[in-house]
Amino acid sequence: MKFTKMHGTGNDYIYVNGFVEKIENPSELSRKLSDRHKGVGSDGLVMILPSEKCDFRMRMFNSDGSESEMCGNASRCVGKYVYEKGLTDKTEITLETLAGTKVLRLWLNERKKVEKVTVDMGVPVFDAPSIPATFEQWPVIRYPLPVGEDGIYEVTSLSMGNPHAVLFLEKIDELNLPVIGPIIEHSPFFPNRTNTEFVEVVPGGLKMRVWERGAGETMACGTGACAAVVAAVLNGVADRKTTVQLRGGSLEIEWNEESNRVYLTGDAVTVFEGETELEN
Repeated sequence: MKFTKMHGTGNDYIYVNGFVEKIENPSELSRKLSDRHKGVGSDGLVMILPSEKCDFRMRMFNSDGSESEMCGNASRCVGKYVYEKGLTDKTEITLETLAGTKVLRLWLNERKKVEKVTVDMGVPVFDAPSIPATFEQWPVIRYPLPVGEDGIYEVTSLSMGNPHAVLFLEKIDELNLPVIGPIIEHSPFFPNRTNTEFVEVVPGGLKMRVWERGAGETMACGTGACAAVVAAVLNGVADRKTTVQLRGGSLEIEWNEESNRVYLTGDAVTVFEGETELEN
């Protein structure tokens, strides 16, 4: 099986052309190939597939094998992949995901290579049943969430096609995410688990670390950055157009007031190409 390793702001996945390659168990394959010591090493596996209603369809699997609804960083890399592999000549692409149709706008450099991509991430969802979450009130803004022995963390929760819990804290670099992250991810308030964003307000925007559902701490999370900006606007600590600094780089997020839609702009980078043997 041929594959391409790509990353968006350090959030790295293994991309497979599903028009050519046939994978019987992508969940198991994602677990195997994502291993950073015995496999290719990644945050998960992304399959690029035909779609009956869009230009392309994306299925993505986390490193633990669980399937996720949507990933903004992966979507950008899909846009770069299909354009540079000659699967399309469009610079505006529709992408089918489990979180609905996403529209990608490709930004080309002077060499006609995709340098960055803007993704229309849709409208944020605040009603708890649709996140899904079991909070009795919504929108969920600074809700006192019990987190193990650490006490109470104020959480703002919403969906960007997948569930998010956003916490505004100071000195996020000092947080022990391998301890705190899993507790919030598996909180009974989130029946399908949740992605968790630890956000610090800094000059020029927001600084964020993320614990991704099914992957652990990653270098970046596109839907998480969008959720962080929406939550920051709701909490009155950021503008609707904001830069989010992540461990893998920066993302530009805009929550448009007129359309209520969230737009994500960031890089898309090819790391290397390879092939691996699949067990029969």
